[in-house]
Amino acid sequence: MSDHYATLGVDRDATPDEIKKAYRRLARKLHPDVNPGHEAEFKEVAVAYEILSDPNKRQNYDLGGSGSGQGFGGGDFGGFSDLFETFFGGGMGGAGRTQPASRQRRGKDALIEVEIDLETAVFGDTETVEIVTAEVCGTCDGDGARPGTSAETCSLCHGTGSIQQMTRTLLGQMVTNQTCNNCGGYGTRITDPCTSCGGDGRVRAERSLPVRIPAGVSDGVRIKLAGQGEVGPGGGPPGDLYLEIRVIDHPVFTRDGDHLRCMLTVPMTAAALGSAVQLETFDGVQTIEIEPGLQSGTVKRLPGLGATRLRHSSRGDMLVTVVVQTPNKLDARQRELLEQLAEARDEVEPEAIVGEQSKSRFSRIRERFAGR
Repeated sequence: MSDHYATLGVDRDATPDEIKKAYRRLARKLHPDVNPGHEAEFKEVAVAYEILSDPNKRQNYDLGGSGSGQGFGGGDFGGFSDLFETFFGGGMGGAGRTQPASRQRRGKDALIEVEIDLETAVFGDTETVEIVTAEVCGTCDGDGARPGTSAETCSLCHGTGSIQQMTRTLLGQMVTNQTCNNCGGYGTRITDPCTSCGGDGRVRAERSLPVRIPAGVSDGVRIKLAGQGEVGPGGGPPGDLYLEIRVIDHPVFTRDGDHLRCMLTVPMTAAALGSAVQLETFDGVQTIEIEPGLQSGTVKRLPGLGATRLRHSSRGDMLVTVVVQTPNKLDARQRELLEQLAEARDEVEPEAIVGEQSKSRFSRIRERFAGR
């Protein structure tokens, strides 16, 4: 038989309050929702607390007994008793095997929205998030009772969390277990609750949480932070925190999958004669070559300057759409020069070319033959 005092890490003369605090500390550490893989240790801690927290069971244990208590004067009717309990919810002869409900329950998951700029979405960064959530009450350490006091054993169910009810059936009188309405099934009642949390074992608090935003996240992506949600009632294990990413619109660049897009406007003369234009990007200033005669709508590709691919180190491209700007205000000299240019290019009275008419008859026949 294991030493329940050693399991909880307390002395044999420990007070009920010390036993309860030791159990809560270990439960928060070993609970399967928080630390998977320690179910056996958690069960051993729970059994030790069940025996040592009950005065009668503890006394029996200290005298050398198992402390668990058995029906029928200490006997156990084995499989038949278990089968009876499975069908009718209780033992025979008034010896039910119910366990009181734990006041500790897992906290709820939380969801908050986090706004980041486009550059952070591309490269990733660490953001500090301010959250308001439920934390363990520092006054009672999650116990719910005013310091110096503890929950009292329910006078109605005597700590079992349930009461037995006699029911007459075709098989005779059957005993069923019902949740005790005096203590809510906990087996104990907090008669002097903590003034800070009102007996809930937790309080609302604001805290700052540094969060690593991975490179390549996009609008609507959710990031899970395990165990960072709200603490459960009775100081129970916390839930998870989910961050939903919202990417703020950038004045210059837009995202297109793993690529970044932008518009680059150049003067008509630069497009006709050719030029080199400077573009400020997230990676510094880039030179865009404008070849002579470049047409409006041409897309220039800058490889590797787009968004980072999520969970990869590679990046997409930057796609720059060049827009040729036609001047709409000309002084006399500029107008004269453009008229001279139009005359030199025989474009004083140009013939409009629309759609398929812009192609020669031969090219249209060739495309039809090729099946385009």
